[in-house]
Amino acid sequence: MKKITAKDLRNMWTDFFKKRGHAVISSASLIPENDPTVLFTTAGMHPLVPYLLGEPHPAGKRLCDCQKCVRTGDIDEVGDESHCTFFEMLGNWSLGDYFKDEMVKWSYEFLTSREYLGIDPDRLAVTVFAGDADCKRDEKTAKLWQECGIKKENIFYLPKKHNWWGPAGLTGPCGSDTEMFVDTGKPKCGENCSPACDCGKYLEIWNDVFMEFNKTADGKYEPLSQRNVDTGMGLERALMVFQGKKSVYETDLFAPIIGCIEKLSDKKYASGGETARAMRIVADHVRTSTFILGDERGVTPSNVDQGYVLRRLLRRAVRFAANLDIKGGDLSRIAAAVVENYKEVYPELKDNENKIEGEINTEVERFEKTLQGGIREFEKLSKYLVGTVVSGKAAFKLYDTYGFPIEMTVELAKEHGFTVNIADFEKAFEEHRQKSHAGAEQKFKGGLADNTETVARLHTATHLMHRALKEVLNDENANQKGSNITAERLRFDFSFPRPMTQEEIKAVEDKVNEAIKADAEIVCEEMSVEDAKKKGAVGLFSAKYGEKVKVYTMGKYSTEICGGPHANRTGELGHFRIVKEQSSSAGVRRIKAVLE
Repeated sequence: MKKITAKDLRNMWTDFFKKRGHAVISSASLIPENDPTVLFTTAGMHPLVPYLLGEPHPAGKRLCDCQKCVRTGDIDEVGDESHCTFFEMLGNWSLGDYFKDEMVKWSYEFLTSREYLGIDPDRLAVTVFAGDADCKRDEKTAKLWQECGIKKENIFYLPKKHNWWGPAGLTGPCGSDTEMFVDTGKPKCGENCSPACDCGKYLEIWNDVFMEFNKTADGKYEPLSQRNVDTGMGLERALMVFQGKKSVYETDLFAPIIGCIEKLSDKKYASGGETARAMRIVADHVRTSTFILGDERGVTPSNVDQGYVLRRLLRRAVRFAANLDIKGGDLSRIAAAVVENYKEVYPELKDNENKIEGEINTEVERFEKTLQGGIREFEKLSKYLVGTVVSGKAAFKLYDTYGFPIEMTVELAKEHGFTVNIADFEKAFEEHRQKSHAGAEQKFKGGLADNTETVARLHTATHLMHRALKEVLNDENANQKGSNITAERLRFDFSFPRPMTQEEIKAVEDKVNEAIKADAEIVCEEMSVEDAKKKGAVGLFSAKYGEKVKVYTMGKYSTEICGGPHANRTGELGHFRIVKEQSSSAGVRRIKAVLE
């Protein structure tokens, strides 16, 4: 195989698909817009759900990109050779255009052609869906792989657990997939060895999802109005294979970051063991935090939602940095290495470099105070302890309530002649992890797949409110920082330094209801980013030069870039009322509102 860099692979990907009629689109924000089902963009297909359901995309029916993603369910597994919380996903899509015949052929060509990855076909193994009551066995894809040149013995039929791609949230488009693996050359672990094993013989590098169904809220699989293709190649794991590394943390994506950590700690990653593990955790968590803070809709540390995840990442990074003799205040220097390594691909990181550094330093200071508080709580606990064992429940309370690491509880207990019931702590921790896993990536029903009339009305109302906020607060920088819409209410975060007064809240309500009463027609136009700016449209201008966007205009009341569902006229909305205005995080306010 070729030895390729991250830059090579990104360019190779877009070049391949551009030649096959695909438009190259920009990465969407890490913070999903108008999707209450997830905290972060978790997959390349996530921002495209409305288009996979049939909404026309401004760039056409063939798309490709490199999407920023964050998955938080495995934070505690980070530290091994391959887990990352932030990753880049190379993807391409057919929105009701080509299907299996073209995609399998192209996948084989990209993997084996000397012009691209140049992998020996004999080293490739693929899996296809074995079939069940929801969808039949995928003989078609298996046959296509054989025709391309994959040996029959290297084609494996696997069940839904392995070869079915579900929706990004609770509902949405889904279907069977085919996955591609490189044979590492290791011996088989047994007679039934396959890519489903964890023995290390097969390393996954790509998957093609054939979306034919929409999963509904009641768990049913209904045929989609159009068949789609959604593919994903994880950049980090693919590079690990193509660069012949044993870990994603040894690729060129992480080399400068690990190098910075080595310099600050005066330790070597090559030492292995706990030193390497701590370096991986610090590198991953600081990288992820840098991307969250530097995002177009970047959030700040808080006790809820995305801010809570960010806080947890930074505090865990502080803990493991301490194991490397790195001061918490030096995390911002590691973040600077992340910015330097990614600034060409993601210029928003350089644009927000001061914010990234400031927020990291502020959170580190907060955590140091929290640790002091945890020590005080432990001192109180030790005075009333019966016997010499700190219960797992008490240790978990220190961890969960005060952010006090279990390692420090064990150390303090030892100093006082106590021990800690680690088994009970781990039990309480696992229960907490299961709840967090269920809640961290799937919070509410609905999501981007929900384009019902009720959601469309609430979505439309956010545009009117956004404009009204700027006018009432006399602040054009009162920009949207995120929105979360269910069928019951809208939630809207915006940048503003202080609480709104009751008079301001009333004025915003009046302006929105004035626009509703006017019954203005809602017009959607497709135009370039440059033309949208000239038109005065509000929105995130993260798209590349020349890329087309949708602009919704509501009379004189709102002009905004958006891809979500909308009403036809403002008069359809009903009466707008703000239920609550509160702080979301530092410098960000949150409004909850309803239509009556």
